[in-house]
Amino acid sequence: MYDPRLLGSLQWRCVGPHRGGRVVAVAGHPTEPSTFYFGACAGGVWKTTDGGTYWENVSDGFFETSAVGALAVAPSAPSVLYAGTGEACIRGNVSHGDGVYRSDDGGRTWTNVGLRDTRHIGRVRVHPRDADVVYVAALGHAWGPNRERGVFRSRNGGATWEHVLFKSERAGAIDLSIDQQNPRVLLAAVWEAQRTPWGMTSGGPDSSLWKSADGGDTWTDITRNSGLPRGVLGRIGVAVSPADGRRVYALIEAEDGALFRSDDGGATWQRASEEPGLRGRPWYYMHVFADPTDVDTVWVADYSLWKSIDGGKTFVEVATPHGDNHDLWIDPSNSRRMIEGNDGGACVTFNGAQTWSSIYNQPTAQFYHVCADDQQPYRIYGSQQDNWAISLPSQSHRGAITATDWVQPGGGESGYIAVKPGDPAIVVGGSVGSGPGMGRLIHYDHRTGQERIVSVWPEVYGMGTPPAEHRYRFQWTFPVFYSRWDPRELWIAGNRVFRSVDEGQSWEVVSPDLTRNDPTKLGPSGGPITRDNTGAEVYCVIFALVESPHERDVLWAGTDDGLVHLSRDRGRTWQAVTPPDLPEWALVSVLEPSTHDAATCYVAATRYKLDDTRPSLYKTSDYGRTWTRITGNLPEGEITRVVREDPSRRGLLYCGTETGVWVSLDDGGAWQRLRGNLPVAPIHDLIVKDTDLVVATHGRSFWILDDLSPLHQMADAVASADAHLFAPRPAVRWRAYRGHGMKSGPNREVAYRLAGSMGYAYRQIESPTGEKQERPLDAGENPPNGVTVHYWLKEAPAGDIMLAFLDAGGRDIRSFTSRRRDAAPQDATTDASEPRQEQDASVGASGGEEPRQEQDASVGAPDDDPRLTKDAGANRFVWNLRAPDAIKLPDNKGRGGTAEMLAGPRMPPGSYQARLTVGGRALTQPFVI
Repeated sequence: MYDPRLLGSLQWRCVGPHRGGRVVAVAGHPTEPSTFYFGACAGGVWKTTDGGTYWENVSDGFFETSAVGALAVAPSAPSVLYAGTGEACIRGNVSHGDGVYRSDDGGRTWTNVGLRDTRHIGRVRVHPRDADVVYVAALGHAWGPNRERGVFRSRNGGATWEHVLFKSERAGAIDLSIDQQNPRVLLAAVWEAQRTPWGMTSGGPDSSLWKSADGGDTWTDITRNSGLPRGVLGRIGVAVSPADGRRVYALIEAEDGALFRSDDGGATWQRASEEPGLRGRPWYYMHVFADPTDVDTVWVADYSLWKSIDGGKTFVEVATPHGDNHDLWIDPSNSRRMIEGNDGGACVTFNGAQTWSSIYNQPTAQFYHVCADDQQPYRIYGSQQDNWAISLPSQSHRGAITATDWVQPGGGESGYIAVKPGDPAIVVGGSVGSGPGMGRLIHYDHRTGQERIVSVWPEVYGMGTPPAEHRYRFQWTFPVFYSRWDPRELWIAGNRVFRSVDEGQSWEVVSPDLTRNDPTKLGPSGGPITRDNTGAEVYCVIFALVESPHERDVLWAGTDDGLVHLSRDRGRTWQAVTPPDLPEWALVSVLEPSTHDAATCYVAATRYKLDDTRPSLYKTSDYGRTWTRITGNLPEGEITRVVREDPSRRGLLYCGTETGVWVSLDDGGAWQRLRGNLPVAPIHDLIVKDTDLVVATHGRSFWILDDLSPLHQMADAVASADAHLFAPRPAVRWRAYRGHGMKSGPNREVAYRLAGSMGYAYRQIESPTGEKQERPLDAGENPPNGVTVHYWLKEAPAGDIMLAFLDAGGRDIRSFTSRRRDAAPQDATTDASEPRQEQDASVGASGGEEPRQEQDASVGAPDDDPRLTKDAGANRFVWNLRAPDAIKLPDNKGRGGTAEMLAGPRMPPGSYQARLTVGGRALTQPFVI
């Protein structure tokens, strides 16, 4: 374990895409018409103060998990917000939460107020006249039974909680509605549901509908009241009309399900609508919302958004920017003002859903995997849940990575993507979707735009059939790759391994069934009311397949039912090499053969789909004959999804978990967070690309840590040194263009610039390392433009420090100091034998006594000049490769004095040096442009 401060200079940047992921929780401010909130299903809480034009995350730094299942603004005190974590639309890839968070200042700060083991929260409701009285509908664990589920009440703002409604350890509360006119009346829906890795159960004897008339002290089961279904019930949505508390709507999953309406507070019911579109895929939807002013207007969110103005008798579909709709907040005093959440993000309307705000301003995309090609700059690829696969560059000449840079590379929403070695125009992407069936594989040629389906077997039944009836079983996200040894070879895996040498036109079966092939886990998913077979629950499949980087004939395969196999003859024969203590039925998520040793392979596994969140990492150094567990000091609740080894340093490992990235510098013996400015989010995949770490989050889009060189050079001697200068990695002299002009933004404390026709804005911030940076809004961020220098200071020095850049012969080009321009010099740390850098005339003498401006590495006023930070720990500085600026003469009245025209020239490619002077000692490292 190294001092965490040694990692402090490592910074992440979000490269996008800025297009929304799934949103199941929205809320609006009752009196500020442009203020709204949404909770991303794995991306935290976001706020807009301009009607959805710009969204800002307000939960980063406060939430320990990222999934938000419910949001509520207190009507009587709108600065009070509650967020229930853990999405209750329990998909097979759902993320859990850690209870309820409260904010008293409109989302600026948050505090966890308990109910940590509820895991998945469906609703939070606040008393209309008392912000401290709050109710929570908690579903509980999605993957197993637990007691902390049902309805909870707090009378003191979350300081303490009462468990006011509990049905059983397998049934939790999924919906909750308060009578706004008489808040002592509540209706709650209880849902018996559980997921397994191979199926989903929605419904049972504990699914029920309840009413309280005394604020939750006591509850009456009204499930079998007159007019309601008599058979087994599934998921239920319930809404009390704010316009008239006697009107109640209930959307019920049952054999004879429908939208039901009560006109007497739930005592008796009548069938309102049989429209099947209101109850499509009921475990995922069943969302009903009553208009606050019109008792006969009711909304239902499903695949489409539906609206009725006749008390639920007839419905029309209402267009939204994206399908799969989940939540709706309607302004209590103006029902034309709403915010809606769907699988593509959150959108705002001020005209009753005639038009909506954009969903292309929310970097909450959920990715399953990431890969990169070998172009310069390289492009990254991934499949976004609820959207199409995407490719975008690691940096853009436009100054920011915008939608103009996006490319659809084939594939779909869930699968691996493979780029053909040596030919990045050929891309193959896997996905599960309708037609021609499970295991859909798309071959795409960017030169011609031709897209071909090259699936292994043309299943004619598509979705809707149990895995036992498939000829070959393919999971939601199945392995796909081109061989590094022979780029003609395309490999994929279902329950068997397949190879093609003609771009997928024909396939060879390379392995037997390498799974447990347990028939008890290959039946239909869903039930007991509604079946649901989409491919996400296809089980007993090969989940990870990879070839050795050392030996052409070596292949490793791992299954989702807990097996690892090795082939040393290119797939002709296979040997079982499962770690002996790998728990049964574990999901082998990633296999990582070492780039440093042919016999070494790493395994990332998890059993979170069996309600076991313990980390599970293994290593073998003898082709799987023996295994070592390398979870080290990872916390018990960290779900381990991916492990990678750095090709530049043996034993340097990266692990992606449910909450972030971890790093080990001793081959898994000890782990520490590699957090920096990376938000809390599920990390489903990551890769080391050159000296970058590229991360696929499942809720916050793609992120890149640009410079891993400090980790490559980390050693005990560095940590014990008073000061250390890391050798900079080679810098490429790119040029990026951007527009000009000022634009006021939603935050008046920062300056925004509009990049002309480029279609993005950016704002100036001060980074955690003290740098002045301009980051784009609603666009991916480019890497630092220049050479990045990392340096370590064990303690903050009393005097100034200095960083000089020199040519190969040692001649000074430009220098920077930690001293402010208006501060007196502090010579405690400067070497008396060294010439003062500010007076260095080796590059263009000024001929005057004014101090040279070598310390200015930016274009702008002196207040914007970069200064070295000298904080205890790791620091970072970026030189833009420019020589000193020209000096505008005092009598120059023409245009020749603009900042751009005064900028010094960029240094040409070649060899250079960086010299850090601290405490009278100079530290020098070479680098290359």
